[in-house]
Amino acid sequence: MPVPQLARLLLLLPMVAACTVTNKQYDPTNELSRAKVVPGMTVLLTDSIGLIRGKRVGVIANQTSIDARRRSIVDLLATDPKVREAGVVLAAVFAPEHGIRGTEDRTDLPDYVDPTTGVRIYSLYRAATTAPPDSVVRNLDAVIFDLQDVGTRTWTYVGAMVYAMRSAARHGKPFIVLDRPNPLTGFFSEGPMLDSALANADTATPGRPARAYALHPMPLRHGLTIGEMALYYNQELAIGADLHVVPMKGWSRDIWFDRTGLPWVSPSPALVSLQSTLLYPSLVAFERTSLSVGRGTDAPFQRFGAPWMRVKEVLDLLAQRPIRGVKFEAETFVPVSPTDGKYNGQRVPGIRMRITNRNQVQPSRIGATVLWALARTSLDSLRIDTLGFDHRFGDPDIRRALVRGEDPDVLIDRELAAVIAFRDRARVHFLYR
Repeated sequence: MPVPQLARLLLLLPMVAACTVTNKQYDPTNELSRAKVVPGMTVLLTDSIGLIRGKRVGVIANQTSIDARRRSIVDLLATDPKVREAGVVLAAVFAPEHGIRGTEDRTDLPDYVDPTTGVRIYSLYRAATTAPPDSVVRNLDAVIFDLQDVGTRTWTYVGAMVYAMRSAARHGKPFIVLDRPNPLTGFFSEGPMLDSALANADTATPGRPARAYALHPMPLRHGLTIGEMALYYNQELAIGADLHVVPMKGWSRDIWFDRTGLPWVSPSPALVSLQSTLLYPSLVAFERTSLSVGRGTDAPFQRFGAPWMRVKEVLDLLAQRPIRGVKFEAETFVPVSPTDGKYNGQRVPGIRMRITNRNQVQPSRIGATVLWALARTSLDSLRIDTLGFDHRFGDPDIRRALVRGEDPDVLIDRELAAVIAFRDRARVHFLYR
């Protein structure tokens, strides 16, 4: 086979693998029509209210914990007449990173009493993500989890779920996960696996901080829903929780979030759109470098740059690579009060990424190629917190090879077998076709 054809085939392999391990062909009609997806929250409060009837419950929630009419699960659990008629008492609310309203981009978030419901909101984000307090869980009859995942391994809400599952199991309390769509579909899995030497799914202990963003070896883009991850982690980590996942209605693995009919709510301050969420895994590791990922602008994770970046040279190198589904354009931007503190108020030479075909976008390949290009053009200026980068990107050997100038496509393609093996293990927990 000629070399160019072989290269194109290698680039298609991750997509072929996704089709193979889901036992389903991608349905392009879902790009043209909307599904009416009913989130697990609504299913619980209508068809499955028996799970919490007569119980004192605590709920892990934030601004994403809403139904199709934008009603909050916290408000419904506290005030809805049908819920109160069922004898449900909302006794505690737990807020993850970014707080109950998703607007905070800092550590050490405080506890406080919600003025609307009168229920105490306990922060699960101190120096890092924490478990709910034992003293609170002990006095509940059940713990409910209802947070939106973003389809990327580094999302700390999943760590909050794992820690809370352990707490519920320790106290013999049912743990109820209300499922929500994977916004990037449940069809594609790709990218570096997290090195097992970097993984830590344990709750924080004195002298050993937790890593809610680096829990367990899985691909950077995992392709599971939050409910499927709960089932996966409950088994893989031997948590032993009395776990109940309330599935969605109307969702299938090939549906992007904007085809669900559900309202988009930014899951964190920087993920302002579905486009930023799709490109987030390509740049999240660069949060631990001297490269700006567009924080403090209107399109974080859709652009990157630095005063030292040689934009034309980087663009020329990117143009030589067969990167599908996205185009790169030179663009100067000015971060305003960026939460990462990078280049505030400065005109930053940068590159904008524009999605041309989202079904072809492979974020890990983009991220690998960007690192390769930056290393070839500005290695002396690029500062990397290597451990922080590796926790997010996943594989120190790949990072070192990219910096040495090895081919990014070859390196990412080598991960294919491990990604397929992960999907084979996870498939037993699939709730949707």
